[in-house]
Amino acid sequence: MAKKKQKQQRQVAPKKNDDKISLGDFLNKDVVAKLKETQKELKEVEQKKAEEELERQKEERRLREKNKSFEELLNDSNLKWNDYK
Repeated sequence: MAKKKQKQQRQVAPKKNDDKISLGDFLNKDVVAKLKETQKELKEVEQKKAEEELERQKEERRLREKNKSFEELLNDSNLKWNDYK
């Protein structure tokens, strides 16, 4: 008899709510707003760092190209003297 009651209790267990409860529901709205603002600022800083890195790489490439010797420029060119014979 006790086993039947246990099985019935397991079957009658309350269903989970379909409403999902998020962390934002428990936090104060001011705290959530501050967190979102911080997240936005961090994304901006990360984007700025990525842009600066890209600019630095472009500048390095430009300086490297500027300081190439004649031999390096000649080796990099894909011109063939046979084409102009």
